[in-house]
Amino acid sequence: MTHINRTMPNNGDWAVEAQGLIKNFGENRAVDGVTLNVRAGTIYGLLGPNGAGKTTTIRMLATLLRPDAGSAHIFGHDVAKESQIVRQLIGVTGQYASVDESLSATENLIIFSRLLGLGRAESKRKAAELLEEFGLTEAAKRPLKNFSGGMRRRLDLAASLISQPPLIFLDEPTTGLDPRTRNQMWGIIRRLVKTGSTVLLTTQYLQEADELADRIAVIDRGIVVAEGTGDELKASIGSSSLHVRIQNLRDIEAACQIVEQVLKAKVNVSSEGGKIIAPLENADMVTDLLIALRTRGIHLAELSVQKPTLDEVFLTITGHGTNGAQENFNQVEEARRG
Repeated sequence: MTHINRTMPNNGDWAVEAQGLIKNFGENRAVDGVTLNVRAGTIYGLLGPNGAGKTTTIRMLATLLRPDAGSAHIFGHDVAKESQIVRQLIGVTGQYASVDESLSATENLIIFSRLLGLGRAESKRKAAELLEEFGLTEAAKRPLKNFSGGMRRRLDLAASLISQPPLIFLDEPTTGLDPRTRNQMWGIIRRLVKTGSTVLLTTQYLQEADELADRIAVIDRGIVVAEGTGDELKASIGSSSLHVRIQNLRDIEAACQIVEQVLKAKVNVSSEGGKIIAPLENADMVTDLLIALRTRGIHLAELSVQKPTLDEVFLTITGHGTNGAQENFNQVEEARRG
């Protein structure tokens, strides 16, 4: 397999340095003071639900939107004052493939290459190299209208790498993909970093952030509410968590009050069948909780103690989860198994 060679700018350890980014759309503040520092040669995850401000943040870093306030540098270059230089250092892949369906994969990549200034022969060579890199050689002459969603996404990512950028922005690159294709994309993203790139990845999939990212920023309503490695974020809400499902949903409010009183911790209720989730520092307190619930006549359908997940991090920090994305992922999983 032919690998893409990339040259990393010699500017230090940081690929992205953003401070206090703000973006307003009318009266709506989409991004409210986002600060990010992305180390070169890593995968950085920006995790949050739809409408959290992830895409707007990426568009500002990629010089596609001008910040209303704050500053950002890509490999030391100011995105506002040195936008032409920044654009030569980045590749941007959005949520939907930006390619021409009436043309073949090869023709699309050749057109992109010519637009970027490559000669005809070099464009053909680059197209063949990228199609091999992304496992699309057998479909090289096939019209894009016959491509699956995963193939289109891989081709879109390939197109963003024609200029061999050291920094790649991936805006929800696996949205809507089935689990098998999603795993293929994860493998491609890992290879990009191994061959010298830095990746800033936005996602609403909790598992994706956990699997790929060296560090994760949790963003909600335009604000970074937590930042760290996956393990650090999980540890921030305790070493374990208690999961309790109540038989009668009418008892949820009373059960939450009892859990908070006994465990002395804030609880969250997931949307999946009224499950109560709370940090658990002392496992011995579970016995006291069971006695208190039984005394009030509240019956349990399920109880378990688990290690924290990123979903619980999001629930604890923001008071709500990324359930829309997680439900979509669960539906795909069920379709695959069925």
